[in-house]
Amino acid sequence: MPEAPKNTLKPTEYNLAEKNKEALQFIEDVTTHADDVQKRVLSEILSRNAHVEYLQKHGLNGHTDRETFKKTMPVITYEHIQPEISRIANGDKSPILSSQPISEFLTSSGTSGGERKLMPTIEEELDRRSLLYSLLMPVMNQFVPGLDKGKGMYFLFIKAEAKTPGGLVARPVLTSYYKSTHFKDRPYDPYTNYTSPNETILCPDSYQSMYSQLLCGLCLHKEVLRVGAVFASGFIRAIKFLEKHWSILCHDIRTGTLDPRITDPSVREAVMKILKPDPELADFIEGECGKESWQGIIPRLWPNTKYVDVIVTGTMSQYIPTLDYYSNALPLVCTMYASSECYFGLNLNPLYKPSEVAYTLIPTMAYFEFLPVQRNNGVTNSINVAKSLNEKEQQELVDLADVKLGREYELVVTTYAGLYRYRVGDVLRVAGFKNNAPQFNFVCRKNVCLSIDSDKTDEVELQNAVKNALAHLVPFDANLAEYTSYADLSTIPGHYVLYWELSLKGSTPIPPSVFEDCCLAIEESLNSVYRQGRVSDKSIGPLEIKIVENGTFDKLMDYAISLGASINQYKTPRCVKFAPIVELLNSRVVSSYFSPKCPKWVPGHKQWVQQ
Repeated sequence: MPEAPKNTLKPTEYNLAEKNKEALQFIEDVTTHADDVQKRVLSEILSRNAHVEYLQKHGLNGHTDRETFKKTMPVITYEHIQPEISRIANGDKSPILSSQPISEFLTSSGTSGGERKLMPTIEEELDRRSLLYSLLMPVMNQFVPGLDKGKGMYFLFIKAEAKTPGGLVARPVLTSYYKSTHFKDRPYDPYTNYTSPNETILCPDSYQSMYSQLLCGLCLHKEVLRVGAVFASGFIRAIKFLEKHWSILCHDIRTGTLDPRITDPSVREAVMKILKPDPELADFIEGECGKESWQGIIPRLWPNTKYVDVIVTGTMSQYIPTLDYYSNALPLVCTMYASSECYFGLNLNPLYKPSEVAYTLIPTMAYFEFLPVQRNNGVTNSINVAKSLNEKEQQELVDLADVKLGREYELVVTTYAGLYRYRVGDVLRVAGFKNNAPQFNFVCRKNVCLSIDSDKTDEVELQNAVKNALAHLVPFDANLAEYTSYADLSTIPGHYVLYWELSLKGSTPIPPSVFEDCCLAIEESLNSVYRQGRVSDKSIGPLEIKIVENGTFDKLMDYAISLGASINQYKTPRCVKFAPIVELLNSRVVSSYFSPKCPKWVPGHKQWVQQ
């Protein structure tokens, strides 16, 4: 198998041109021999895990070839392996899924039963993740040279973590990476030279972390060559934070003193190494931030910025107009494609428009298969994919090298850490090829209808949440005639909006507090990722219910039919994003109510908290 590029330890030994060349050659080699690499990856995973309980249970009997694997092993979803995951979480250390010890669980943004999914991982997966990170900038350097001559201003944050009853840590994949020695003690690399000291990234208090990272980014503003965050939503939150707090930040820069609200000693110490009294810089920032318009604020404050590095594919594409406004349409770059289950690949043409972004899957990361998807023509954001497959459908899965241009597939992975033929839930479209490795557009997460940040709410969950809320209307003899929903990003943070058309039989008016209780009841019924976004991350705003005039949903049907929908097959979409439909709904709103407080949320699964 082609050898992965290695890191050098000291700046004096660092040969950037050589490192870039090695990384690009690695990509060239593994994409040229994609099918051979995939065969070897599968054989390696199956041989090292030959005696694990899960493979034995399904009768693989030590076989490592592709044909036997495909005939023997079922294609699964999270629910199929939940019993095994629960055993590991509760402290069973026997080789259930992997021959190597499960080092921690990575909490997925997808949910099962309203709780985050727990993805098993092993220590060596950090090496694979680090490898993919090491390939990003050599690729970028081909299109935007000279990025080693300055710094990146990235807003990176850790999230809450929990311990399973068996003592394993459960946390998001990026929190795991930022807290690892791979990140904290990373070898010298001019491409990982960030304005944010590690201490500011690792601060668990979101206000202190954001404030100190922005302060350092402003102090070093002339050195910044690229800006970004993981998701577009996170980067916009940073700009909105600056909009709210720029005068305090300017005071700190003018005086060289750090705001007393920053109480974390390690953060204060790290920031004070960068912060020096600079009245001239403070005047400059005040001059720009004090202007009426914030259009182009990014290049105005960080004049040497060449691009914005954020994920703007999938549901994050809804943030593109806002990013363009703040950045004066600087290139929006999506560098990589990854999840809690596995890191997948990277974007070899990073300056393409967001709508054209295609990710090349790196064949060494895992064993990849693809389930053909039939798209159903609906008005919703999602593609519905069956939860379980029959024998014929299981045989339809194709290998990495055999996918067809233009076809859509659901991604299925077999990982080194103990997932076998696991359906990730992402729908991808084949956009082209790099040598013999396909390149994919990210189409969507299957079955997701609402998303603001890393939350993913599907129609069934939304339906159940609405049903729970309707109990508050019973005393007033009111029924819900129809409803739909919308992810409203006109506020920062964005929030869920539900449009309700009511059928009122009783004569008693419904007080506003009842609708507010309905808002909160819906939020309490949504999954833990949504509730964490509301309570801890502050990445989602209070849910809103808008009451619309009677007959509104008839008008919605008339509009859909005028666009060509069949009157016989039409059903009310449970979520909408098409601008004219949202405008139609908003034009008929008679009253609006917000959730009065945050829903309940604590780190960890409900069952752990109760123990």
